[in-house]
Amino acid sequence: MDRRKLLLILAVFVAVIGTALVFVYVQSADNRANSKYDTVEVLKATQNIAQGESYDTALAAGKLSLQPVPQSQLNDGYESSTTALKGKFAAGAIYPGQQIIAAQFTANNSSIAATSNLPIPKGMIAVTVQLSDPDRVAGNVYPGSHVAIFATGLGGPGHTVSGLGAGAGSGDEETALMLSNVLVLNVGDPVQASSTTTDEAGNVSTETLPRTLLTLAVDQSEAQKVILASKSSPDSLTFGLLISTSQIHKGPGTSSANLWK
Repeated sequence: MDRRKLLLILAVFVAVIGTALVFVYVQSADNRANSKYDTVEVLKATQNIAQGESYDTALAAGKLSLQPVPQSQLNDGYESSTTALKGKFAAGAIYPGQQIIAAQFTANNSSIAATSNLPIPKGMIAVTVQLSDPDRVAGNVYPGSHVAIFATGLGGPGHTVSGLGAGAGSGDEETALMLSNVLVLNVGDPVQASSTTTDEAGNVSTETLPRTLLTLAVDQSEAQKVILASKSSPDSLTFGLLISTSQIHKGPGTSSANLWK
């Protein structure tokens, strides 16, 4: 066999091997991509489940459902069945959007501690509010964070009347600092929520934003303010994330009347 034929055979052999290697690589990449984006039906909470609440009661009330979750986001010990936890009780509070794992439930209701599993500072209580992503610093608030809480459209310190609502007393909305330093105890998983508004012309628009439950450590006076503000207007509260060098103080609020001063 002359040299030219030998080189030709060698070239064909190399091309075949190269093609095979490329095929194997592409198949491997496809498998990795599929494993990342393929979803698994996982049991998740759709509503708050209280500590000590029975699994059966929560399931019957529609507080749990199977939902698709990407494989890359699965929690260890996730549940893919609605029957595996029957007869058990929630060992601690469970919030909407959380993946359910076996460790969150116990077979013996009497073993559940009477005290909260939240690290509530002595003398304080825990309250929970629900905020959209823009109102919780775009998801940058975590358990242990300290936040300043601002209120909008509830009168503000510049108003002298007792009524709540946008522009109470002056016909002008006001944003002001309500609480200057609040500890965040727990942050739930975001859930999608829709809000519908109608403008003066009667046009209806619907907006969908993730909303998240955030649990705070407050004293009684602070709790009353947070509860009143959140119930008076669900979108009235906005958190500002604090760091050690943050400078913040209570004072006059900001309205359109003094926005440019």
